Amino acid sequence: MAQVRPRNGNGRISFPNFFEQWLAEQNQHLESLVSASKENEQQLESGRAVTQQELDGRILSPLIERVIQHYEQYYGTKSNGAKEDILSMFNPSWRSSLEDAFLWIGGWRPSMAFHLLYSKSGLQVEAKLMELIQGLTTGDLGDLSADQLEKVNELQKETVRAEKELTEKLAKKQESVADSSMVELSHVATELIRGGEEAVEDGRVDAALDPKKQALVEILQKADDLRLKTLKKVLQILTPIQSVHFLIAAAELHLRFHEWGKKRDERNREVAEVGVEPRNS
Repeated sequence: MAQVRPRNGNGRISFPNFFEQWLAEQNQHLESLVSASKENEQQLESGRAVTQQELDGRILSPLIERVIQHYEQYYGTKSNGAKEDILSMFNPSWRSSLEDAFLWIGGWRPSMAFHLLYSKSGLQVEAKLMELIQGLTTGDLGDLSADQLEKVNELQKETVRAEKELTEKLAKKQESVADSSMVELSHVATELIRGGEEAVEDGRVDAALDPKKQALVEILQKADDLRLKTLKKVLQILTPIQSVHFLIAAAELHLRFHEWGKKRDERNREVAEVGVEPRNS
């Protein structure tokens, strides 16, 4: 069912409010993914005449598609928000300081998807080591084939190269803050202030900054495109049940990291405002 989106005074979607509602929906998807994983396992263990292919088509694939659409909705709304206020996307008030410390161009680093995959795979190998020793298949991320691992490795190399290109582009745009136009404008503004006159009007400042802000919009959109493309390509390598396990791990990490960061920020505010010791959580 379509969700009603909170809007700002201009009738447009308020991205901070959208983000909080999107998180709530992600939590709902997480519960659906966990339920689907359990149902998949129960159906296969029940001895009924049901194949993995039937379960994929009836339960898993439609759910995976809904989760992908949810991510697409997020990046689409974020792209629109970036066009209106790109600076807030690089300093998001809706994220915690913990999350801020690990952001790459306004979001998670695409190559993190591979570390997540390998970490979850290792944990699931440990959890079902006896089955694997006996030659049984687990179906989850602990059961990645050699062909899958090779494809993941190639995709990781491709993603890291793309990340490096975008990082270099961002560095060049950040360096442009000290180009001749900005240096001249800052000098003129300083001389006016020293002479007791009003500072340079906002229009001249905006004119100098607008091209730089537009460049940031383009870089952010390319970074988000890479994030979404990486996610989709990883899922294409995995089987539907493996994709479900991967999406569960991704949602759990995102939701808990956000939650931990918010709690820590709240404790720090209590210390700063009241001078009390932070509560344990």
